[in-house]
Amino acid sequence: MPLATRSAPRPLYWSVRRELWENRSIYLAPLAVAALALIGFVIRLAWLPGRMRVAAALPPMQQHHALAEPYSFVATLLMATTSVVAVVYCLDAFQGERRDRSVLFWKSLPVSDTTTVLAKASVPFVILPLLCVAVAWATHLIMLVLSSIALLASGMSAALPWTEMSFVRMSGLLLYHMIAVHALWYAPIYGWLLLVSAAARRAAFLWALVPPLAIWLVERIAFNTSYFAAMLQSLLVGGAEAHVMNSPGNVLDPMTTHVTPGAFVSSPGLWIGLALAAAFLAMAVRLRRQQGPV
Repeated sequence: MPLATRSAPRPLYWSVRRELWENRSIYLAPLAVAALALIGFVIRLAWLPGRMRVAAALPPMQQHHALAEPYSFVATLLMATTSVVAVVYCLDAFQGERRDRSVLFWKSLPVSDTTTVLAKASVPFVILPLLCVAVAWATHLIMLVLSSIALLASGMSAALPWTEMSFVRMSGLLLYHMIAVHALWYAPIYGWLLLVSAAARRAAFLWALVPPLAIWLVERIAFNTSYFAAMLQSLLVGGAEAHVMNSPGNVLDPMTTHVTPGAFVSSPGLWIGLALAAAFLAMAVRLRRQQGPV
């Protein structure tokens, strides 16, 4: 293989690396939340043997829910954290580089605006969902190991947590949920926030909220309907087709969760949302080319 081919630049790869270098909260926030969750779980271990004795007397379904509750809570906490990080990152993605005038330097490099926008979009669409799954997987594994140690130290069997948690299936459900909901279903939200960040000179959060609120207000006053509000609600909660849970608030319970990828992929709302996200990103590329420092 020629040397020139082996050393060919990879602008998208290095642009993504740049985002990780400059925005350490992308991975520090989920890690910090996981660390706090583990601290709380370690304190909870003092009561684990007694809880296990109580759970052993419960019916199988209630026993399963009692054992799975801390794991589902940690996963939900990590999902909420990554969602907040994604929103904050998108709103500051382009304003931040214009504010510190680094855009003048980066525009001088052989990296296109399209590559830059795609690199920034990869953070909420790809990096954060996969990072959430990886951190949750590692956290759950540590929780199971700590539970086993605590139970063995108290003279009890450590097999029950491992059999009740269905660790592999639980991780698979979280991966599906993060890809289906947080990466694909929320794509128009992230696309809109990136567009606002590229267009607004300041107060990106307000500019992101005002247009949807204005549309809802005009529709409500003019037609006395709430179709736009219902559409936003469906988008924010994931939509009926995007749900992977049959038990309210528990996306990881293998006993109550039914995954329907066929219904999700064939949902018109998914493809309309992806088309809107693509349009928002295309407009962000054009705006980044025109915008200067603030």
